Amino acid sequence: QVQLVESGGGLVQAGGSLRLSCAASGRTFGVNTMGWFRQAPGKERDFVASINWNGGNTYYADSVKGRFTISRDNAKNTLYLQMNSLKPEDTAVYYCAATIYELRVFYSRRDRYDYWGQGTQVTVSI
Repeated sequence: QVQLVESGGGLVQAGGSLRLSCAASGRTFGVNTMGWFRQAPGKERDFVASINWNGGNTYYADSVKGRFTISRDNAKNTLYLQMNSLKPEDTAVYYCAATIYELRVFYSRRDRYDYWGQGTQVTVSI
């Protein structure tokens, strides 16, 4: 089993920045692709970004390309999401996810991830 704990959420003004972290523990040696998803009130949980085990492959939702950057530090078992130029529509609960497989095609599908964190709230004010 792998446990994921997100942190770094909060309230920020539009145009500001936040960095989310996701600390992994447990059987982390088997983890390959990790990703970020987000869920706004009344909406489905949507893909934001993903990264493979060595950081060589990253994927982003069109809505965050050029503004968000996903990265990971395997020595610290931590995943990051640097969010710049935040917009009110970025307001959501952000979830960290992980799988033992390398996802090169289905990285945006929730059902491809085996482990999930509890989420961290990000609120962007006008």
